[in-house]
Amino acid sequence: MKQLTKFHLTTLKDERLLKKHNWKMPQTKKKQTKSEDASKGDTGAVRISKDGDISIQILAKPGSKLNHITGISEEGVGIQIAAPPSDGEANTELVKYLSKVLGIRKSDLSLDKGMKSRQKIVTVAKSANLTVDDVLDKFDKVKQDV
Repeated sequence: MKQLTKFHLTTLKDERLLKKHNWKMPQTKKKQTKSEDASKGDTGAVRISKDGDISIQILAKPGSKLNHITGISEEGVGIQIAAPPSDGEANTELVKYLSKVLGIRKSDLSLDKGMKSRQKIVTVAKSANLTVDDVLDKFDKVKQDV
């Protein structure tokens, strides 16, 4: 199979001609932009916000027997919480559990959205010195331990 040069690219634009001679277009490397580099390890569940904090989408399941990470997907991190969903007990237990799993202070975590919902967004302050990959690794480790 014959490889084309830049000269051929400018002169041969007819795809039928390429197919007829069984030629291939040269592979070009995609250049990464700064935003792609910054979000390299980002999934839908864990990502870096505009101000540099890490946002974690949580799919909470309160009323469980013990605290446990059930799964990580594009929709969010599934966490069973050993507290009833009343009077904010589950939210307090969620923040306490996440601080233990991530090895950071509770003051570095904040519950931004979903105070009365099962779908929550928890923010890890950039002062905690964690990356998205660190968070995902710690979640995977805890998920495998149980």
